[in-house]
Amino acid sequence: MHTAPTDHRPRLLLVASGMRPYREYLLASIATAYRVHLFHSADPGWERPYLDGWTVLGSTIDGPAMAAAARPLHREEPFAGVLCWDEGRIHATSSVAAELGCRNGDPTVVWRLRDKAQTRQALAAAGVPQPQSVPVNSVQEALLAAAAIGYPVILKPRGLGASLGVVRVDDSDGLRRLFPFTHGTTAPDPVQYSTDAPVLVEQCVCGTEVSVDAVVTDGQVVPLFVARKKVGYPPYAEEVGHLVDAADPLLHDGAFVDLLQRTHGALGFRDGCTHTEYMLTEDGPQLIEVNGRLGGDMIPYLGKLATGVDPGLVAAAAACGLPPRTVPTRRRVAGVTFSYVDSDDTTVTSVTIDHARLPPTVDHVVTLVSAGQVVSPPPKGTVWGRIAYVTAVADTWQECQAALDAATRAVAFTRHEKRR
Repeated sequence: MHTAPTDHRPRLLLVASGMRPYREYLLASIATAYRVHLFHSADPGWERPYLDGWTVLGSTIDGPAMAAAARPLHREEPFAGVLCWDEGRIHATSSVAAELGCRNGDPTVVWRLRDKAQTRQALAAAGVPQPQSVPVNSVQEALLAAAAIGYPVILKPRGLGASLGVVRVDDSDGLRRLFPFTHGTTAPDPVQYSTDAPVLVEQCVCGTEVSVDAVVTDGQVVPLFVARKKVGYPPYAEEVGHLVDAADPLLHDGAFVDLLQRTHGALGFRDGCTHTEYMLTEDGPQLIEVNGRLGGDMIPYLGKLATGVDPGLVAAAAACGLPPRTVPTRRRVAGVTFSYVDSDDTTVTSVTIDHARLPPTVDHVVTLVSAGQVVSPPPKGTVWGRIAYVTAVADTWQECQAALDAATRAVAFTRHEKRR
């Protein structure tokens, strides 16, 4: 008598999948080594080939409700870990992990990262270098804080991601004009992060902005890759591109790696993946923020292209308490650039790619909008205003950037012209 072979892959609970163009590669990698059960707010579509099972819930931002749903599934067959890469859901996910006794299951720690005011307080107590920051409720309080800090200042929401609502102001008139923009910016999902002082007024520090994706195991931080950020649409802070060099000197800078370790220690983050942003100033690195998840946009994918380290498998291993594979197998440079429309409320009728103009170092050109979709550039459009992205991988920074520039010129769109 023949019996079906037993699948010995660890069972992993994933909370939400994210947008397919930005996250499918992660799920595809994880599914090769883990049996993935998805908690989602709708029946899965593109995700199904990668899933061992799924549960449709009324909400994936309600931690206690998700914990209650996970309990009987865990009793039936235990989950080795719980994972989430969506900023708006990592706190709720930590409640599920706590309920199941899995790694990264301390909601207090995760909330300390989500609430940027708490992040600032913890790091200030530990002496981690960072911009001055004052939480405020109103324009009047913001004006007082900015006067004390000194212009220019940065206004940012206390608990959002993807640079939503972040803007530089150079004087009091600009602050009065732009404060409503920051105060009124919301995420697509209604996560209530703070009703008290929801806006931060921060010192504007200048330099090169970088992010570090790292894995943390029992408190030990291992940096995986560094992304150099390109920001556009001033005074807003839209991330219009990133470059990841496997040979980035920061990865081997003892003082910088020590700062990364001290940053995580001050926040009490001991298990999981993080995305930490610093501004490299003339006076040294200044901590911008720490996110308790993998990086957004295509940054983890660039890390994989450049280093060979698979961020999906690293994140899954960390969630399950397994040793992650973090040794690079490649030494290349990878980048991404995003394309936008040029005016608000543009109805896109088509996006075309001139493939003859794409250099061989281009990896992917991905269209992000469909015919008839209405989009806007930043600040109105932000991440959701993008119409396409291009990734490239090469041996040098210069070659990679040249490929991105050429590919960007190969992307075009047509719009619906209103009758006059």
